[in-house]
Amino acid sequence: MHTVTLIKGDGIGPSIIDVAVKVIDATGVGIEWEEAYAGMAAFERFQTPIPDETLASIEKNRVAFKGPLTTQLGKGFRSINVALRQEYDLYANVRPAKSWRGVRSRYDDVDIVVVRENTEGLYAGLEHYIGQKKEIAESIAVVTRLGAERIVEFAFRYAKDNNRSKVTLVHKANILKYSQGLFLDVGREVAQRHPDVEFDEKIVDAVCMHLVMDPSQFDVIVTTNMFGDILSDLTAGLVGGLGLIPGANIGYDAALFEAVHGTAPDLVGKNLANPSAVILAGAMMLKYLKEDQAAARIRAAMEQVIGEGVYVTPDLSKESKAGTKEMGAALINAMEKQS
Repeated sequence: MHTVTLIKGDGIGPSIIDVAVKVIDATGVGIEWEEAYAGMAAFERFQTPIPDETLASIEKNRVAFKGPLTTQLGKGFRSINVALRQEYDLYANVRPAKSWRGVRSRYDDVDIVVVRENTEGLYAGLEHYIGQKKEIAESIAVVTRLGAERIVEFAFRYAKDNNRSKVTLVHKANILKYSQGLFLDVGREVAQRHPDVEFDEKIVDAVCMHLVMDPSQFDVIVTTNMFGDILSDLTAGLVGGLGLIPGANIGYDAALFEAVHGTAPDLVGKNLANPSAVILAGAMMLKYLKEDQAAARIRAAMEQVIGEGVYVTPDLSKESKAGTKEMGAALINAMEKQS
């Protein structure tokens, strides 16, 4: 039996998480869901976006599953997602982007995983104003040898564990010679420990161009925090959008799995939200929990249901009359029919 902290989130979060939980439970894996709150739902109940009770639950269980969260703007609140990643040192962000039969996109053979350093860079939160009139704002990009080494090492381990053959390190060391230069130098050192995995390095702006022109040349991409944020959205656009992209935040002894899209308040209560991303995040969570067979069953069901294009949400097929709940039911039915 696994105990998992469950954060339903804001907007469409509760509706897609409820469906995802039903799909995960249908695999037969024993999970005790311990519900906690974060985001606006938490603020309305506890007057804070990250209650101590939520932190205590994650601290105890070491695995969390969450929907999208709203971070208030202009009131001094930092990103809740960033705060959770830093609180538990979830240094590796993993976002697979895969083409799906039945989803119209520019390419039909994309299979790229972006591994993003999750705690440093420009997202470290080291910002301040200079001058009494706040006429200058300064943000400090932090790259440490430890941070660079562990994320590149993670990327190579991920490649080996998932039968992938190439790691591409993405950087901007030609301009940012110290911070990005350190990341590149450390990455080269780590690559020498893994001669059985092909390694190359590319400047980030060139990578953006090459991804659009020919994404097949990429397999696993490893990069710093902000570049990873941008590139993972770009790769999502190659396969049909963020509604199909799961996210995992992994540390030494804790992990958080999530949908990476927004709260979509315009879809709340309409049974139209696409649950694919959070369900796929659930499959990643099951694999993390060593429930590989259950994870494979969910992925196979997703392949079938999305490929058939009948019981999918309208964003995946304009002809579909199904909604969030119907897609979840179809996935469970597909799993039940698996031999």
